[in-house]
Amino acid sequence: MDNLKNGLQEDLHRGLKERHIQLIALGGAIGVGLFLGSAAAIKVAGPSLILTYFIGGVVIFYVMRALGEVTVEYPVSGAFSAHASKFVGPLCGYITGWTYWFMWVVTCMAEITAVGVYVNYWIPDLPQWIPALAALVCMTIVNLIAVAAYGEFEFWFALIKVVTIIAMILVGGAMIFFGIGNDGVAVGISNLWTYGGFFPNGITGMVMALVMVMFSYLGIEIIGVTAGEAAHPEKTIPSAIDKVFWRILIFYVLALSVIMSLYPWNQIGTLGSPFVLTFSKLGISTAAGIINFVVLTAALSSCNSGLFSTGRMLYNLSLQGKAPKMFGKLSKHMVPANGILVSAGFLLIGVVLNYMVPAEVFTYVTSVATFGALWIWGIILFVQIKFRETLSPEQIGKLHYPMPHSPYSSWICIAFFFLVAFVMFFSENTRVALYIAPIWFAGVIASYYMSGLHKQVLEK
Repeated sequence: MDNLKNGLQEDLHRGLKERHIQLIALGGAIGVGLFLGSAAAIKVAGPSLILTYFIGGVVIFYVMRALGEVTVEYPVSGAFSAHASKFVGPLCGYITGWTYWFMWVVTCMAEITAVGVYVNYWIPDLPQWIPALAALVCMTIVNLIAVAAYGEFEFWFALIKVVTIIAMILVGGAMIFFGIGNDGVAVGISNLWTYGGFFPNGITGMVMALVMVMFSYLGIEIIGVTAGEAAHPEKTIPSAIDKVFWRILIFYVLALSVIMSLYPWNQIGTLGSPFVLTFSKLGISTAAGIINFVVLTAALSSCNSGLFSTGRMLYNLSLQGKAPKMFGKLSKHMVPANGILVSAGFLLIGVVLNYMVPAEVFTYVTSVATFGALWIWGIILFVQIKFRETLSPEQIGKLHYPMPHSPYSSWICIAFFFLVAFVMFFSENTRVALYIAPIWFAGVIASYYMSGLHKQVLEK
């Protein structure tokens, strides 16, 4: 089997250790949504949200295994973009690479602006753009230093989120079973079925929560982008994928089970953040400040990962001849500095735009990013199917990290993402993505042909 890495002649430094990749994958899947946005999802599905997260977690596991199968054989920084080019076609790789770049840029525009809001909790008189700009500058410098610096920051950012969730599960568990913080009276788990049953809004409610649940997993695919700089990718990537699946299920499913056992599901949205409520009940007066700090680090983590991902994607697209050559150059620290700086420049524009244009415009733009996640995950699965078609039975038997139940698992997961896209149509907040996404893809396809890239492919 030829090595795609050699074909693209990547010179990135393999400075990410296994502990970095483990926490990068875990941190990418645990975002602000669990701390602040879970109340909205609970309102839609009630306790059945636990089952929705479990189903979503299983689908994401298969996505990660599909990504792992191909990435272990071809460990490059562009991951799904480079793989799509090789196994589906150059146009697919072009669309996927630029969609992923755009998805992260607009996601981080929102996150970096949110940093200002979180800092305002402690310093109300400070203009929001100052901490947003400071955070952007700091994260850009971190990404320019070396890949190990990015990995170290992301490790500690993710660890803060993980420790907070574990603390909430332990504290909540003590209340549920031993009555600690509740005058010694065990709360029990009857709240999971007392108020209208486990499916208070029926199966429909559970399905309608699919969109929010799946987008909370956005970012987990970043493990594929780390492949070009992972030390011993054939060992570290499978290890990270296998472990992160169980950890994510434990964190999401257990955390939500604890939250909805402690409080009636139909009251959670009116009482504030479930995490703040739980810590406050134990007598921790600074609970709101603690969760605000955690959410702040989560936003910084997202910005950090966004700069890392966009820089690498531009670097890989450049090596494929699908982005300007300037993005294919590395700094003396062996990082794609030009791609990182240009992406940071777009984030700076986002901070300015967020104050100049109506909030609705920003919502429309970010909705394309959410649809982009479905595209990326779907392509990862489709690439795995096409990759298998190039192999003989003997080669399949020698795969280092084979996708379970292939090709049926890949096709079922792709069908699942079509269901999620269909569900998006029924929500006013997500429906706009179905209108704007075709415009984005049409624009990307037009740029592909206008730039003459299709002629280069024909000449080859």
